[in-house]
Amino acid sequence: MSAAELIARLQLEPHPEGGHFRETFRSAQRIDGGLSASTAIWYLLEGGDFSSWHRVSSDEVWHHYDGAPLVLWMLTEEGLERTVLGRDWDAGERPQAVVPAGVWQAAEPLGAFALCGCTVAPGFEFADFELGTRAQLLKQFPSQDEAIRRLTRA
Repeated sequence: MSAAELIARLQLEPHPEGGHFRETFRSAQRIDGGLSASTAIWYLLEGGDFSSWHRVSSDEVWHHYDGAPLVLWMLTEEGLERTVLGRDWDAGERPQAVVPAGVWQAAEPLGAFALCGCTVAPGFEFADFELGTRAQLLKQFPSQDEAIRRLTRA
């Protein structure tokens, strides 16, 4: 199945960070002043596209479902961390990875497309989502110039 067919079949919409998504679960259980206990989405990145540097205020678990491997990047004061999500365990790929709350993250597929899922707990709210700017991130992480320029749009 192609990326376009998956986008149509799963009814995915464009995401502000890049790629396409659709929320598939929002817990009715409420915590922390009304937040859902957990949320989940389908998330698809096509080849040549990327998820721009962003962060959320909750822990996020990425799950690889289909397509090419996906490189998940995390940017912290300690440096740049790279995890490859996919099905080839012998090559070091993993089916899931965790991005701790507040950590800058970006992603890019290594082929035609990667279909993943993201589970966030406490649940995701766009009010808790921050899209990083190139200037902001270069000021905070000047040693990561290449990764910041490559994985930001503005």
